[in-house]
Amino acid sequence: MANIKSAKKRIKVAKVKTERNKAYKSAIRTLMKNAINSPESEKQNNITLAIQKLDKAASKGILHKNTVARKKSYLMKACSAR
Repeated sequence: MANIKSAKKRIKVAKVKTERNKAYKSAIRTLMKNAINSPESEKQNNITLAIQKLDKAASKGILHKNTVARKKSYLMKACSAR
């Protein structure tokens, strides 16, 4: 455990950010799964929601922009195949 006050704060802040990022990534995975497995009537809406969440993650720095591009490509390919 750190002894310096600023180091203690950094540990606390890092833990909060890690939890937030974990929840955000989990939500992205859920949205992608819902988009792929949804019926045709809801598919376009679910794809749009997933892409919006991915773009937001890239802008916030939660995911790298190339990772987001790869996930969007996978999502579109998987949805068009079904």
